[in-house]
Amino acid sequence: MRESSVRVSAKIIAPVAVLAAAGAIVGLMLLARPKVESTRPTPHAPLVQVIRTTVGSVKLTVSAQGTVEPRTESELVTEVAGRIVWVSPNLASGGFFAHDEVLARIDRRDYEVALEGARAAQARAESDLTHADASLKRQRSMRERKASSRQALDDAEHARAIAAAGVREARVAVRRAELDLERTEVSAPFAGRVRTKHIDVGRYVGPGVPVARIYSIDYAEVRLPISDADLAYLELPEGRQLGVQRAEEGDPTPASSAQPAVELSAEYAGRRHAWTAHVVRTEGALDARTRMLNVVARVDDPYGRVSGAQRSPLPVGLFVDAEIEGIEVDGVYALPRVAIRRGDTVWVVDEESRLRVRRVEVLRSGREQTWIQAGLEPGERVVTSALETVTEGMTVRTVELPSRADARAGAPHAEGPAS
Repeated sequence: MRESSVRVSAKIIAPVAVLAAAGAIVGLMLLARPKVESTRPTPHAPLVQVIRTTVGSVKLTVSAQGTVEPRTESELVTEVAGRIVWVSPNLASGGFFAHDEVLARIDRRDYEVALEGARAAQARAESDLTHADASLKRQRSMRERKASSRQALDDAEHARAIAAAGVREARVAVRRAELDLERTEVSAPFAGRVRTKHIDVGRYVGPGVPVARIYSIDYAEVRLPISDADLAYLELPEGRQLGVQRAEEGDPTPASSAQPAVELSAEYAGRRHAWTAHVVRTEGALDARTRMLNVVARVDDPYGRVSGAQRSPLPVGLFVDAEIEGIEVDGVYALPRVAIRRGDTVWVVDEESRLRVRRVEVLRSGREQTWIQAGLEPGERVVTSALETVTEGMTVRTVELPSRADARAGAPHAEGPAS
């Protein structure tokens, strides 16, 4: 009995002794380990690109698109009846012609005969008038000598008036016959170009039959739709001068006579071509569908046939891009478009290299640049790079992008606290 109790006690004491020894070893190890000093981590300031602000002036432009149209386009029609006996080689689609150039002829023989008849009738009427003048003179002489009655004199005066009217009528008939003969030649009312041809030799035509559709080439026009917002940047040839700061109602600003320059460009014949134009007028009302105002730009001598200039022709129907010269604005800051943040704000780095969120007044934004009218000062550093997280007053490191003046000096230099 005593022997079994001793065995049980030994089984319990052995594990306890092992655990106690292990605990003593662990305690000695903890007491012997070196002490570790705690330190606060140094914050890492993000690196951003900045650009220095400079104040200056900018010549604004307004972009638009439109289709080239002729100044005048009309149907050339016949004025007399007859058979077409001749057609000009220039009377073909795309053909050019001069002012008053004959483009087609109608058989004139019937009109020559009619003119001869009218002239014969005029000669007869003039002879009748001569005879009536002589008779009237004779009757007046006889009446003065009391050798003729008053009735005879009245009849002579009446006959003379009828003869005079006959002469006038005959002259009108001759003039009409001459005009009809002239109208057998179909001539151009202006210098232009043929769009489509409708007649050919051998066809019998009556008055009012279309010969060709033609348009003038002295200058071309392009209708450019402009939004109300963009009108603020243009100095239009009609109405008061429009600017960024609009005049108050009742301000007697004189009408502007300026004609803003327009640069037209388009892909034509496999190349990019450019033409110079100028704004000549605005249309009388806003487009009811688009709520835009059409500005009309004019290109003088679009085919170079008057001046003989060696340049690319500007064909009718070509779709072109237009850059309209706008007003010049002083006191603005030009920034890359990427520097403008949501809500018309920019990130400015102050003298302590801390980031500040600044609201600005945007004058106009282009494809690559934005012009700021208010909210900045000259020489401030504006961030142009992106950041995932931005907080007011956060510390940043900066790399200043070179301006045009110091671009030749070398690589950009970094500023800000050391990391």
